[in-house]
Amino acid sequence: MSTVQDAVEVEVPLHTAYNQWTQFEEFPKFMEGVEEVRQLDDRHNHWVTKIGGVRREFDTEIVDQLPDDRITWRAVGGDTRQRGSVRFERLDDTHTRVELTMDLEPSGMAEKGADALGMIDRQVKGDLHRFKEYIEHRGGETGSWRGRIRPENPGSPL
Repeated sequence: MSTVQDAVEVEVPLHTAYNQWTQFEEFPKFMEGVEEVRQLDDRHNHWVTKIGGVRREFDTEIVDQLPDDRITWRAVGGDTRQRGSVRFERLDDTHTRVELTMDLEPSGMAEKGADALGMIDRQVKGDLHRFKEYIEHRGGETGSWRGRIRPENPGSPL
C-alpha cells in the first residue's frame, strides 16, 4: 500500500476550510482525475475517477468526522482499496493548515506503473494545492455540513 501525505496552509478561517471540504460534490472542481462525486447519505459517497488512464467507480464511507478537526474515510466494496484522513488546524483567525494523508493500493499494471513513477503522489498533492487556490479564490465556502460521525467499531482497524 502506498501512502501520500501533504499539508497546505490556506488563507481562510478554520471553519471555512472545513466547511468547504464537506462539500464532496464540489471535489471535481479542484481534484484532477475526479469526474464526479455523488453524496449518497451523511456517511457514503459514490466516486467516478480517471487516474493514470484508468476509470474507476467506487464508494467511500466516512468513518470519523469531527467538525473543524478531521474527516476520515475508507473505500467500501469493489476492488478499490483506499483510506485516508484530512485534518484541519487553526493557525490564526485567517489561516488554516490542511493536512491530507491517503493510503491506497494500486491495482492493475497502469495504476502500479503510475504509482511507481510517482504520478499518483503528485496528483494527490496537486489536488490539495488546487483546493488552496479554489477556497482562497472563492473567499468563502459553497456550503457546509457540521454533523458528527463516530466510528461504528472504535476498536477495529480502518
